[in-house]
Amino acid sequence: MTFRNKFKKLVTGAIAVAGMTLAVAQAATAAPVRVGYIPVLGSSALFVVDGEGWAKAAGLDLELVRFTSGPQAIQALVAGRIDAYVAGVLPLLQVRSRGVDVKVVASGAIEELSVISRGKLAEGLDAAKPGELTKEQLTARIGDFTKAAGRKPKIAAQPTGSVPDTVLRYWLKAQEGQDLSTVDIVGIDIDAAQQAFLAQAVDAAILREPALTIIQARVPEARILATGHDLLPGQPGSVLAVVSPNSAEHAVWSGKLTSLFVKGTDLIAAHPEEAAPFVAKALGGGLMKPAVIEQALKNSAAQFVSDPEKIIPGVKALQDFEVQQGVLRSAVPVEDLFDLKMWRQPAP
Repeated sequence: MTFRNKFKKLVTGAIAVAGMTLAVAQAATAAPVRVGYIPVLGSSALFVVDGEGWAKAAGLDLELVRFTSGPQAIQALVAGRIDAYVAGVLPLLQVRSRGVDVKVVASGAIEELSVISRGKLAEGLDAAKPGELTKEQLTARIGDFTKAAGRKPKIAAQPTGSVPDTVLRYWLKAQEGQDLSTVDIVGIDIDAAQQAFLAQAVDAAILREPALTIIQARVPEARILATGHDLLPGQPGSVLAVVSPNSAEHAVWSGKLTSLFVKGTDLIAAHPEEAAPFVAKALGGGLMKPAVIEQALKNSAAQFVSDPEKIIPGVKALQDFEVQQGVLRSAVPVEDLFDLKMWRQPAP
């Protein structure tokens, strides 16, 4: 065989090997990564990652799947219809107790939820000083409302087992010493809770941004009855969780997605105005004004925290409360739910 033929054969072989390597790499990332989320501001890092094109640049094909509540997303996760999840952390404890390998790899936000009120329940509250009610003041306010209205105050939350429902009950009972029978908690989905408040069908609601900014613009007399910090200091909010993040199939993308999610969270905390167009498009379908979203992001910029370790104490407190209330049969080791290493990886 001549030198020329040998060289040609080597080049052809090298091209074939390179082609096979590329094909394997493409096959590894070709399947879309299905990420379930609920439409709240705590999911914003996901919208930034997708909108900025970071995922595509990193070789990830994200398929964002919208749900109206955390429990709905959990059902999809258990059924294998999504690979990752951006929503509340508490339902994930129940999932792990059923043997599903799911890990929280990053936090999206903390102290997201606040209780907003209107009418008699909000009367006399200072808009410049949200929350700040003592136990005695809250008891008196609930009692005065019931006496004047001839019924218990209605508070919109989300379904039993959801983070908003648990946080609301925890605040009322564990933090403020209230008898839960003195209020009427209505479990509905996120959009319905906001609409119920605007339609005066409920007297209060536990909500996140951007609903809080939207409501306060439309109902000037509305007042924050309890801030996120009032409800629970370090209150765990939206998280990024991945199913079997270290499996051969998911390890290809789980680290990249986590790093990009952290990058998105950091961008929102530092430059909320840059994130606003992507978040407005995702939450409002292009109909919600970016200025509203930008204001909501600015109002909550300090709450965008990516370190998952910071929410572990709050998760433990809420899990113990759910066990006491009979929502969970027993407590599970909270630390086992978290991967505290993946979020520190540099973004690709």
